Amino acid sequence: MADRITLLGVPIDSVTPAQAIDRIMAGLAAGRGGWVVTPNLEILRRLTTEPALATLVAPADLRLADGMPLIWASRLQRTPLPARVAGSDLIWSLTGRAARDGRSVFLLGGNPGAAEHAAAEFARRFPGLRVAGHHCPPMGFEKDPGQLAALEALLLAACPDIVYVGLGSPKQEHLITRLRPLLPAAWFLGIGISFSFVTGEVRRAPRWMQACGLEWAHRLVQEPRRLAKRYLVHGLPFAARLLLVSAWRGFRGRAPAQYSSTRGPGA
Repeated sequence: MADRITLLGVPIDSVTPAQAIDRIMAGLAAGRGGWVVTPNLEILRRLTTEPALATLVAPADLRLADGMPLIWASRLQRTPLPARVAGSDLIWSLTGRAARDGRSVFLLGGNPGAAEHAAAEFARRFPGLRVAGHHCPPMGFEKDPGQLAALEALLLAACPDIVYVGLGSPKQEHLITRLRPLLPAAWFLGIGISFSFVTGEVRRAPRWMQACGLEWAHRLVQEPRRLAKRYLVHGLPFAARLLLVSAWRGFRGRAPAQYSSTRGPGA
């Protein structure tokens, strides 16, 4: 387990993208599975206001800071995280590493057709990649015992090393919690809309906007009706609170202490 800091009481692992991938692959090599969550500003806000969600993701093995405001806050409170680890970038770099190491991936969820097309794009980009399968369950599948049983059977037959789950939060977290006991040696990653980024169905912000923490504005322009409340009503006030609290803690020398664990990479 890497060193962790806390932001508003939420633990975040202090790792680079390369270190995160190394820990996942080390877990696979040791026969230990795991769970990766990538809190951005919105997920961090919900983790501080929704106890049920915080409890749901508590067993996650890696918590990666997917958002520049989290990086800025960590610096302000004098527990600097080394880098942003965006799930939409990690899905590329981890899949490339999986291809080199002979590991398999399974793509679950996404918009209709997105998982299939993303799997084809990965196979094209990474020759030799083992795509164990892909599946886009229908709306409401989580309430249908038959659909869930079929999904479980599909995953058991595929026996993948890495499972990308793109269903949005908290649906993907609930599903991962259900599926992990079936594949204890696999790593599960909740990746939200990332399949659509891979296929180009949804465009990511330019690199300069990502570096400046303005990726949300790019998304807002593309989907204003769906995202306006999330970003403008909830996101901006929470970002201000996060940065102010972090700055005050750093100024007063009351930054949350870093802590580390002696557990192994997949513990």
